Amino acid sequence: MKNNVYLPQKVEILAVIPQTEIDYTFRLQTSQIRPLSGQFLQVSLPKVGEAPISISDFTEDYLELTIRKVGKLTDVINTLKPGDHLFVRGPYGNGFPVKSFAGKHLIIAAGGTGLAPVKSIISNYYQHPAHLASLNVLAGFKTPDDILFKDEIQLWREKFSVLVTVDKADLTWPGHIGLITKYIPEINLEDQKNTQVIVVGPPLMMKFTCQEFIRRGVKEENIWVSLERKMSCGVGKCGHCKIGESYVCLDGPVFNYTKSLELLD
Repeated sequence: MKNNVYLPQKVEILAVIPQTEIDYTFRLQTSQIRPLSGQFLQVSLPKVGEAPISISDFTEDYLELTIRKVGKLTDVINTLKPGDHLFVRGPYGNGFPVKSFAGKHLIIAAGGTGLAPVKSIISNYYQHPAHLASLNVLAGFKTPDDILFKDEIQLWREKFSVLVTVDKADLTWPGHIGLITKYIPEINLEDQKNTQVIVVGPPLMMKFTCQEFIRRGVKEENIWVSLERKMSCGVGKCGHCKIGESYVCLDGPVFNYTKSLELLD
């Protein structure tokens, strides 16, 4: 008998790590799920609902989901404690082509919660920095209170160039202010052919960030994006996430920039 692809598995919450007032990272006990960076899970609670959640990090023993309180399901999830359980199915979707980044200059530009789907990539290169020629991380948030993964960012700065910027802040903020695009000209892009770029965030942020990298000489085929859609079945059957002839849950959410240009609603 074939496995039921719609049947979730029950997983225990090992830890709940506050990120902001409305963002929490849930560490889940699971050794059976082997995701790729950029994939997502369908997360559910019986009688409450189900939603697609990006996998923010993972090891052989556990995985992490960074969840924002934005509705009925996520409001309930954010009341759970270690020892409670979630139901998950997946992983689903197409991940980032991490193997093709080997030896390259990689730039990751993330806006807001867009940092979550790429956190596992940064964590991997923090453990294995020699796998890349170099890594630049640009992370943009609305305010200092919205910054995710503050402790991890401090660690990343030990090995990579990490720039965090906010849209607005008071005079006590010692860091950068402005959109990510403001700081792209500061990145060394002498070797565009050896450069790969990942851009994840709100649609307008991705649009103008990609355009700025292209203006600086990065080839379109060397840029990767992750599209946000409300995936439902996760297996390309319901059509909820279909754009043209593509199903984001199957063909994405990670797309090469050249392909993403064809995906117009």
